[in-house]
Parts: sequence; structure tokens; C-alpha cells
Amino acid sequence: MTTIVQEKLEAQNSNKLAGKVALVTGGSRGIGAAIAARLAQEGATVLITYTKNKKAADEVVTEITKQGKTAHAFKADVACEKETNALIEDVQKAVGKIDILINNAGVWGAGPLETLTLESYNKIFDVNVKGVIGTTIAALKLIPEGGRIINISSVAGKVALPGVSIYSASKAALDHLTKIWAHELGPKGITVNAVAPGTTVSDMFNEAIAEDQHAGLIEKTALRRLGQAEDIAAVVAFLASKDSGWVTGQTITADGGLNM
Repeated sequence: MTTIVQEKLEAQNSNKLAGKVALVTGGSRGIGAAIAARLAQEGATVLITYTKNKKAADEVVTEITKQGKTAHAFKADVACEKETNALIEDVQKAVGKIDILINNAGVWGAGPLETLTLESYNKIFDVNVKGVIGTTIAALKLIPEGGRIINISSVAGKVALPGVSIYSASKAALDHLTKIWAHELGPKGITVNAVAPGTTVSDMFNEAIAEDQHAGLIEKTALRRLGQAEDIAAVVAFLASKDSGWVTGQTITADGGLNM
């Protein structure tokens, strides 16, 4: 009997998002790819964007379709308003709506203040902040009542990390946008939340954190391991589901207890 119940629960879990359409920006790799896979597993039709690596995006789509789910990839740079507007037009033609918007696309940048330039600022904020704002504005016309907007932030937006000022500021901006948009869109039943990953293994993590620093981070983390992309995807899946209907304007830290 236990096995039967477990199978039924698993079947229910895999269909929580049946009939929903999810758009995941930057869904061709890392956390974005894991989110795309998890939302597809939950039954959503998944659309991902990529900027340059079509091969990686196609691989994500292929893996999802192998599981009998539906996924499509679109080339679009979220920092470019023209490409973002074209993306939303293509989405409208393809599926007609966006029930779940995951603003995941982001770039990393670091360096002490004396080495930074305004170009450093532009590079990071154009994607991490302007890209999120532009994508959300464009997508709103396709998001119905009861929709979900989920911004992928970072614990860097909450703690003071020397040498990461601009990136941290961009993520702090997302956290505040999340709160304001939650107020503005609440009357439409649209929830707006953010997820702030901690030390999560990904391309960006490998770029930011030297391997000889891993052991120290693991020791400081309550759960004594590095996060995996699937850990973040699980939190996003909750926020995308009906189960999170009473949660909005929140930034959920998912860092295994690194920052407490």
C-alpha cells in the first residue's frame, strides 16, 4: 500500500504545473537549465532563452522532450529591448501565454572598487536589472491572473562581500523590485517572489569561487555541502505552484544554512 501511495504522490507532484507555460530566461545552462527541467517534470510547457550557445539550449530541450515533456528554445538577449519584445511576440504566437516567468538570466562580475569602471556597472546591470525589468514589462501582457513571477537573486544581495559591490547591488535591486512588484500585481492575483541561491555549483560559481575555497565554504554551511542547481530548482518549483499562493514579495534564501 505504501508503494502505491508513494507512486500516486509522485504522479501528482509531476503534474502540479500541468497546462501551465513557463518561460525561463538563461535556461540553457546551470541553475536555469535545472529549473527548466524541474518545471517540465512538474508538467509545464517550458520555454528557455539563450544568448549565444544554441547547442546547450538544444540539449536542454532534447533532454526534456525525451521525458515526454514539451520545451522550446528562443534566442534572445534580455539586455536588448528589441530582442526581448521579439521574444515575447514569438512566445505569444507559439503558446499564447506565460503563466510562470522565471527571470534567471544573469552575469557575474567582481573586483575591488579602484578597479571598477562605469562599463563594469553597465555590463552587470544591463543584464541583471534592466534585463529583468524589460522582460517582465514585455511579458506582463501574456501573464494571466494567478500568474507567477520569480526572480533569481543571490545571497550576495544580502551580505557585504568585499570585491563584489556591483554584482551584489544588482541582486539587492532585484530583491526590492520583487517587493514593489508584489504590491503592484497583487490585485491581479499575480505573485512575485525571488530565490537567493548561496554557494551553488554552476558555471558562474566556478568562475567566481576557486576550488581551494570549496572546503572552507562547506565547513561554514550548516548542511556541510555545496548547493546543487536542483536544490534551487526545487524552491522555484514550489513558488511556481498553487501551493505558494499565499507567498508573495519574499526573497527565499536557499544556501544550506551558510548565512544565518
